Amino acid sequence: MKTTISLIKADIGSYPGHSRIHPELLEKAAKMLKDAEGKVIIDSFVTHCGDDLELIMTHTKGEDNPQIHKLAFDIFTACAALAKEKKLYGAGQDILSTAFSGNVKGMGPGVAEMEFEERGSDPVLCFMADKTEPGAWNFFLYKIFADPFNTAGLVIDPGMHDGFIFEVHDVMEKRKIRFRTPEELYSLLAYIGAPSRYVVKYVFRKDGLIAASTSTQRLSLIAGKYVGKDDPVMIVRSQSGLPAVGEVIEPFTIPVIVAGWMRGSHHGPFMPVGLPDANCTRFDGPPRVICLGFQVSNGKLIGPVDMFDDVGFDRVRARCNELADVLRAHGPFEPHRLSMDEMEYTTLPLVEKQLKDRWEPIGK
Repeated sequence: MKTTISLIKADIGSYPGHSRIHPELLEKAAKMLKDAEGKVIIDSFVTHCGDDLELIMTHTKGEDNPQIHKLAFDIFTACAALAKEKKLYGAGQDILSTAFSGNVKGMGPGVAEMEFEERGSDPVLCFMADKTEPGAWNFFLYKIFADPFNTAGLVIDPGMHDGFIFEVHDVMEKRKIRFRTPEELYSLLAYIGAPSRYVVKYVFRKDGLIAASTSTQRLSLIAGKYVGKDDPVMIVRSQSGLPAVGEVIEPFTIPVIVAGWMRGSHHGPFMPVGLPDANCTRFDGPPRVICLGFQVSNGKLIGPVDMFDDVGFDRVRARCNELADVLRAHGPFEPHRLSMDEMEYTTLPLVEKQLKDRWEPIGK
């Protein structure tokens, strides 16, 4: 029997503004998932990162299963209705269609799933982010699975010594490619160093063992306009021929700059926080990431452990705040504001439309 973990998220309303999820929405989602345990799913856990509702589910139905996705869709729809009753901000924001067609992909919610045969012990880490885009995971996945300066196991663990395979998706052209590391490392970096377009979707060990899965949904590309940032999720397995738990979370001690933050239009530091601090306030940010750790046992989620609720990450949080000061001082100027190419997927085109008739040609 194979176990599947489905991590599905959506922004279905928050308060005040884009800050956090209302407790009643979390309670409603948790009750609906609990009612489905033993019927559609094995186990579940509900949480939030900023204004995003996060559903973690285990089952035996594999990836892209209509029953699992319908369950998530029904929960998001019910919670969005509650959000509208309370006049919460952005109620139903990530539900771009009310007609479920068998899969929530392409409907707004973000989805990361993986199916695997459980090992003797299977530690699984679930990462959830707010105020950034799917490509934010690229740097960290490279460090975890391809950088021996981060992951000692690449050097000293025979089970990892052959390296990993990265499946990269081009979210603009809707195509994918696989890179084998370490032999194609430079080619991999040539693409994933442009995270607004090229996103790591899966990481596999060379023998095919699934190691990581991310969400790659881009809301603006689905909706055809800016409706909010994508706020991605990621699942990473660890230990026993995969990077250790400590190697998986170690890259988050680096204050990486990601796209998103206020109005999805600015670069900001990606701050790892414990769940109590997963509420975006300053300039609707800075971008946050949480990590919940589980042991998976016969489909049951043993945990969670709040991995970033640790003084070991205090230093990177302080550095993120310093970088936030530096970037905020730039105001509307790049590099704090995104480049013009990336601003095409925000609300700036609406401003340009208002001014297009006022431009005049420059004489010779």
